Amino acid sequence: MNGILVINKEQNYTSRDVVNVVSKKLGTKKIGHTGTLDPMATGVLVLCIGQATKLVELLMDHEKEYIAGVTLGILTDTLDVTGTVLKEEEVARTKENIEQALTSFLGSYDQEVPIYSAVKVKGKKLYEYAREKKEVELPKKKVTISSIELLDEPTCHDGKISFTFKTTVSKGTYIRSLIRDIASRLNTIGVMTSLERTRVGEYTLEDTCFLDQVDHETRLLPLKTALTQYQQVEVKDDLLKKIKNGAKVSHSYESDIILFVNQQGTPLALYKKDEKNGKMLKSWKMFVSSDSI
Repeated sequence: MNGILVINKEQNYTSRDVVNVVSKKLGTKKIGHTGTLDPMATGVLVLCIGQATKLVELLMDHEKEYIAGVTLGILTDTLDVTGTVLKEEEVARTKENIEQALTSFLGSYDQEVPIYSAVKVKGKKLYEYAREKKEVELPKKKVTISSIELLDEPTCHDGKISFTFKTTVSKGTYIRSLIRDIASRLNTIGVMTSLERTRVGEYTLEDTCFLDQVDHETRLLPLKTALTQYQQVEVKDDLLKKIKNGAKVSHSYESDIILFVNQQGTPLALYKKDEKNGKMLKSWKMFVSSDSI
């Protein structure tokens, strides 16, 4: 059993919960996910099964698209509505103010990691510091916001302003932190009220199924659907033998990363440029251990 399974995660499940349930349903322990979703979040969670687990790292690097709900005028310790309220204030901002704040984040910036996260500092996860009420300097990571847009008319209730936006971001971006920073840009405070991941790389909500729909008859997406960004080269005869043995091959192609496939289009291996000898390609990810990929 090898391939990609895209789950539409529901609320109150951790990403690990989903992996455990699918592992039990499909009878395999060789499974991994490609990017954590908070329990309150819903949407696209890409699972790699069997030989596809070799692609977890690659898929984690892909851009992700989200639709997020925001309420300005409130701050919690978790930066979302599930946390303990730390502060509240009345807010008065226009739609134009909010749109300007959103678009100001287009491009790259150094984002402070939220205290309630699994990022490690001095060998300890940040959320452990938070639970122990210990102070710790939060690290910053460079993230990229490729697109961001307001989706609705902001509404005001009890001195708070709520709105929804859609954004495409790089690996490692925390939407909770982005919302905190958007609120700060508006000279106020804010929290995330909802979050739906609508895309991971090329996988969208249209590719998903719900957890309760998964069984042994569930069709996995072919491994090659996760490899469309690479130059594809069909091989046979002597080159096929070299690829299967993981031997280096001559770098005579346009790209520095090549997906070698057999005559049936089945992925055999990913090769990348050898840094020590740029005229050669070396084996990177091998997929030939199973004919069912």
